[in-house]
Amino acid sequence: MKKRMITLGLAVALTAAVMLTGCGIVKVVKIGEEGKYTGETAFNAGDDVAAIWESSALPELNETAVDLKDLLTESKGNLATLADKYGKYSMGNSGELSYVVKGTGKVEEVNTESQAGYMAVELDGYTGPETIKIQIGPVYKGSSIRDTLSFIKFGDYKNQEEWAAVSQSINQVVAKDVVEPAKPDSLMDKNVSFIGAFTVSAGNTDVLITPATLEVK
Repeated sequence: MKKRMITLGLAVALTAAVMLTGCGIVKVVKIGEEGKYTGETAFNAGDDVAAIWESSALPELNETAVDLKDLLTESKGNLATLADKYGKYSMGNSGELSYVVKGTGKVEEVNTESQAGYMAVELDGYTGPETIKIQIGPVYKGSSIRDTLSFIKFGDYKNQEEWAAVSQSINQVVAKDVVEPAKPDSLMDKNVSFIGAFTVSAGNTDVLITPATLEVK
């Protein structure tokens, strides 16, 4: 039995070992620390997003946001016509079309019954047919914020799972740092300002915005 335990221990150690050239040295590396020697580190979407949210994501979203009222008015019901001017596709020149927008308005509805909760907002100065909704979770649809950021590109990630994890982590930051502090339950009939992003949905007049900032005016 003792011999078996020693053999098993050696097998476990070898799975976490790095063979170094020269002098026949074998260096045992702790599991999880392989990146110190290989140059590769485990992917962590949460850490990636935390590192760029305040320093890079928010400044870019603030800078690129177009007034939602002006965007809807100029589009005349066809947002695809403004893709080159204001929009960004998720896959370069193809994929889903998203816009970064800002606006102000009065909260007309707060829906917390659905898992994909939202606030309906009457947009200041706009009377068009679109219904403006701001996502308040706990489930967040789409990946519009990820897809509009210039420094986040699909080609920088190993696979679709990592790409999706970045969007999920962004939505977690939105839930914790944007929506929760705004206390959506208390915003009925109040005026709010927002910056966020939405993805164009063909044949749907809802503009579903994922907020990056949300404040009571």
